[in-house]
Parts: sequence; C-alpha cells; structure tokens
Amino acid sequence: MLSSLDDGVRTITLNRPASLNAMNRRLIDDVALAFDDAHADPATRAIVFTGAGRAFCAGDDRHEHVHPENEAEARDLVVAIQRATEAIMFGAKPVVGAINGWAVGGGFEWAINCDFPVWAESAKAFFPEVSLNLFVTGAVSSLLPALVGLNAAREMLFLQRRYTAAELLTLGVAWRVVPDDQLLDEATSVARQLAALPTLSVQAMKRTLNRTAATDLRAALALEEDATVAGFLDPLTTTLLKDFG
Repeated sequence: MLSSLDDGVRTITLNRPASLNAMNRRLIDDVALAFDDAHADPATRAIVFTGAGRAFCAGDDRHEHVHPENEAEARDLVVAIQRATEAIMFGAKPVVGAINGWAVGGGFEWAINCDFPVWAESAKAFFPEVSLNLFVTGAVSSLLPALVGLNAAREMLFLQRRYTAAELLTLGVAWRVVPDDQLLDEATSVARQLAALPTLSVQAMKRTLNRTAATDLRAALALEEDATVAGFLDPLTTTLLKDFG
C-alpha cells in the first residue's frame, strides 16, 4: 500500500501490481488503516484511491486464498472486508476513485464506495460472487440499486456480465470516464477542487448523502456479513472457488 500527500490531496494506491492488486488479508487490512489515517490527518482534505499497474483490484487473490475453516474465521475475514468499506465511506474526507484496468468483486465494491469514481476508458468490472455461492460486501446491496435501479442491479449482481467503463457511465456507476493516460491527472484535479472547499460543509455533505441517498448502509453491511459467512461455510463454495481459480 502506498500513501502520499500533496497540497491537501492524499493518494492511496493499492500496490500489488504483479497480482493485479488482488485482495489478500494484508491488503484488506491495509486499506482500512490507510483510510483511517487519511481521515484523521488534518493536512488531508481529499483522497484519491487508485491501483498500481494494470488493474485497480482484480478481486480475491486465488493464489493466496485460504478458505475459512469455521464460522469464527469466516466472520473475522468478512468483518475485515466490511471494515475497509466503513473506512472509505464513513470517514469525513471525500474520496475520488481513479479506476484503471479490472475492478472485480471486492475491487468493484471499493470503486463503488468512492464518492467520485473516475474510470479509465479501458477499465472493466463485474461481480462473480453469486456464481461462487458467496455474496457481495461493501454495502453494494444498498448502494448499487440506489445508483442504477433495482432491475439493473439484479442483472449486475446475478448474471456476472462484464461491463465496460462506457456502460458503467451510462448506468451511473461511473461518474466520469477519461482516456487512460489522463486518469490520475483527472482524479487529482477533482480532488484538488474538493480540497479547496470549506471543510465543514464538505464533511457534512458526505455524511448526509451517505445516510440518506441509499437505504441504511450499516444494516446492509450487517446483512451482507451474515450472507457471506454462510456462503463460506457451505461445502459447495469450496468446489466453485477451485473451479473459478
């Protein structure tokens, strides 16, 4: 994980490029810690969230995947995943996503957690969870219907369709789509605009929108936690994950 500060804008970068920034436990924990630190830092007024190399985040790291053996292990893992979303969404500072390459599963969820998701033209995304007998996390069960409507959310969550950045812009999941070579500059420019705004009103607006624009996000996180834990404990999931990997 990389974190740097420049003129009020903190850039947090997923830094496992050899694995397309796929999620292992350390990365999940580091995301929560990096955002907690950024939100607590008075010098940080806005945050850019991106991935090093050819992808934003390619979902779960199948090469390092250790399937939970019992409910306690499963819940510990899922709580950590939800904790990362809480750090992104419930912290005070606005977050601009700079989404490059693939955003899959949990990585797609982190992109949706951003307040201003800017996507590269070549970026793509999908949700594989239901096909793996698992469940989405990141409050996406509430956020996605609020963004795209219930019918489109059902399609995205059930059917594993791969979406281009242009399609996500039309759906309302992407806020802005830019040429690949302009992605970080555009995201940083937006973050600087946010950093220049009065702190009190920016923080109040983020807090209020996250409480009112979707259904209860904390309730969604809790329901997702239980559903994902149940999926991890089902023997079918182990077989499906092996086949997927």
